[in-house]
Amino acid sequence: MPFKRASGFTLIELIIGIVVFAIAMALLSSLLLPQAKRSVDPIFQWRATELANSLINEIQGKAYCENATPWLAVCDSHNLGPDNGEVRNLFDDVDDYDGLTIAQVHLNSSSSYQELYLNFSLSVKVFYDTDLNGLPDPVDNWGAKLILVTVTTPNGEALDFASYRSNF
Repeated sequence: MPFKRASGFTLIELIIGIVVFAIAMALLSSLLLPQAKRSVDPIFQWRATELANSLINEIQGKAYCENATPWLAVCDSHNLGPDNGEVRNLFDDVDDYDGLTIAQVHLNSSSSYQELYLNFSLSVKVFYDTDLNGLPDPVDNWGAKLILVTVTTPNGEALDFASYRSNF
């Protein structure tokens, strides 16, 4: 009977194949997979920008301060934040937005920002900044208010958006 050689792989060929496959997987996991995590960053940044822009546009459309007369830098109140008992739909001047967070509701809505922006964080600060240096000024300076909106994305990146509002 003639001897028929069996076809297949030898043990050495299998070990070399496994080593090559392991090296390829190590390269793939160390080079390509971290890129997938970073690819979501621009989406988070875009959503944060949309949220901040919509809030800043809304805030810019409000009066400079309670009972203010345009072009006259005279305001009735030095208090920042919502007036007594004032709810989100009744915000009527810029400083009412001081302290706004992601848990508060949209304008003319019963749903909160938190429902649409899962795992995002939001804070709004409004303060007097007459010399336009980004630092709070004494309350008796009525030249300008700085609106600072900070949105933190789900991956922990804090994005600051700022705008000035003066009494005009």
